[in-house]
Amino acid sequence: MTRQAKLAADIGGTFTDIVLENGSKRWSGKVLTTTHAPELGVIEGIHVVLEASGLKPEDIAVFIHGTTLATNALIERKGAKTAFITTQGFRDIIEQGYEKRFDHYDLMIDRPVPLVPRTLRLEVKERLSAEGEVLVPLDESAIKSLARTIIAEDVTSVAIGFLHAYAHDHHETRVRALLAKHLPDTVTICISSEVAPEIREYERFSTTVANAYVRPLMASYLYRLRDQLKEMKLTAPLFLMMSGGGLTTLETAARFPIRLVESGPAGGAILASQIAAECNLPHVVSFDMGGTTAKICLLEHGEPERARKFEIARAYRDMRGSGIPVRIPVIEMVEIGAGGGSIARVDKLSRITVGPDSAGSTPGPVCYGRGGVEPAVTDANLALGKIDPAYFAGGKIQLDEAAAKAALQKHIGQKLGLKEYWPAAGVTEIVEENMANAARVHAIERGHDIAACTMIAFGGGAPLHACRLAEKVGVSTIIVPKGAGVGSAIGFLRAPVAYEITRSAVVSLEDFNAARVNALLSTMTADARAVVAPALGRTKPTVQIIADCRYIGQGHEIRVSVPVKTLTKADGAKLKAEFERLYEQVYGLRIPNQEAEAITWSVTVSSQAVKPKRAAKAPRKAAPKPRSKRRIYDPALAKQVDAPVYWRFDMKPGAQIKGPAIIAEDETSTIVGANFNATINSLGYIVLERTR
Repeated sequence: MTRQAKLAADIGGTFTDIVLENGSKRWSGKVLTTTHAPELGVIEGIHVVLEASGLKPEDIAVFIHGTTLATNALIERKGAKTAFITTQGFRDIIEQGYEKRFDHYDLMIDRPVPLVPRTLRLEVKERLSAEGEVLVPLDESAIKSLARTIIAEDVTSVAIGFLHAYAHDHHETRVRALLAKHLPDTVTICISSEVAPEIREYERFSTTVANAYVRPLMASYLYRLRDQLKEMKLTAPLFLMMSGGGLTTLETAARFPIRLVESGPAGGAILASQIAAECNLPHVVSFDMGGTTAKICLLEHGEPERARKFEIARAYRDMRGSGIPVRIPVIEMVEIGAGGGSIARVDKLSRITVGPDSAGSTPGPVCYGRGGVEPAVTDANLALGKIDPAYFAGGKIQLDEAAAKAALQKHIGQKLGLKEYWPAAGVTEIVEENMANAARVHAIERGHDIAACTMIAFGGGAPLHACRLAEKVGVSTIIVPKGAGVGSAIGFLRAPVAYEITRSAVVSLEDFNAARVNALLSTMTADARAVVAPALGRTKPTVQIIADCRYIGQGHEIRVSVPVKTLTKADGAKLKAEFERLYEQVYGLRIPNQEAEAITWSVTVSSQAVKPKRAAKAPRKAAPKPRSKRRIYDPALAKQVDAPVYWRFDMKPGAQIKGPAIIAEDETSTIVGANFNATINSLGYIVLERTR
């Protein structure tokens, strides 16, 4: 029998989500993340869905995995002991950064601490010009001494970054070869010309160091997971979700784990993209709230915004420039510490604060009964009646409602003179305002009107808060897809196999050197095809080319689409015209008589997109009888009300109910606010529409 079942696993800070699809049937589950050995939670979750489906490991055709492990290792500083080798005189680049303050008015500013201490930033005599001319020959005799230092310091990973190596890599590759002769095989070596071959040495060095820092941890985890899958006779190909929204092989992911840092949220953006296409939504804001963080992403005409730069481990919450920059393909989104496990406190000014720290899966919120003592957002939702304590995570976790209420009263109520449900209401109002503010700022910075968007809500926490968040930002329509509680994992199953390669090459758009660009793009396309070929087989891939362009003298670029063909000199003028159109769209003007240039080129080779099903208008049907009633707090009414509880899968397409109400399912519940009606569309999605 031909294998056709597809499996996905998404490791989050609190829960590991598993989804199994076989044809039109789907099974899903949530298990607590096993932080000490994440593969154990994945294996447990796989057994859960296999048992529910009646399928065997041998029936799985493909397994797709995303994880926050690399991100967490960077944030918590739990990566490998790393050394950095660079051009003599430049070892402090990764600490000097951009040589500017990200907060001009904070005299006691805390800068992000480099991943490599100064004592392990080692220098070697060498220097190449931007044209590749050898200005200072490589001092090969010094490499043996560097190797002795690395061994003496018990370093397990080495990053190498030389000036202008993005275009001329021979010094880096030579040093790697020499080091490999003197270092144990257990020491990882990464070079910047492979990890991030782009101009701007700070970001290139920072990305290479971050990759080296997490590579031993991630490679060890990925190969342990592969071995455990083999033990249970699950031999299907394993693909990893990347931060840019594509899939890659285990071997590539183990070499470049820095590309996995936002892999979980990327799956959610892919899901939102599919729903936008199915429902013909031109403007979308996706809202993904899990146990640790909330993610906001904007999509235009079904495509999420993308970027080439991302910041990890920010020293200041939501403050750009306070983190470690990495140059990787990434789906543009804002992420804040506002999840179900985010801890609530009262600060010195008697204000309720929520996050950014999270209780995670261990000890978890107080209601988990696993040792947590400070109340979290999940405790507040439980106290407000939004969560059924007997059926959390499909009934796998029994919640202690009394303990949650007691913790909220002790840590919030007593300090502010609040009683009954008001401490919990205060916590949810603050976390919702935090998310609303992040969404507003994110949209404004990108020139979007968030009120014109349709919200797509998924993740275990988003459907609980979506109506209130929509009221705050002015959104009128919300869609909650099927399987919303494990939305990112479902998104993994919709992602294309893809790989992006980037190279920096400065080319004038006025005097366009088409031959040089064609040669560069041909090599890049061949390299990208080689990465995805094992996964695609005989399937014909698609190719996308992007050029990062700017006016000469500027420090930032705009991404411009390049036609996939043999370019001619006339294409330079066409690229400039498109660049100026996009520039005017973003900044409101063009600079007349100013020359433009392309700085960096990227080629993405991916599998063909699958045409989505289109949502049709469903005939109106009577709503089913509610299964029960539960007393909940409705913020729009500012009081508690008795709300009917509907089971989601009792509601057929066309069924409509009025809020306040609860629509329950295994991995989450959708709270229908008093100002909303809920309808099931032809695809089985919940469509919430604001009535006033």
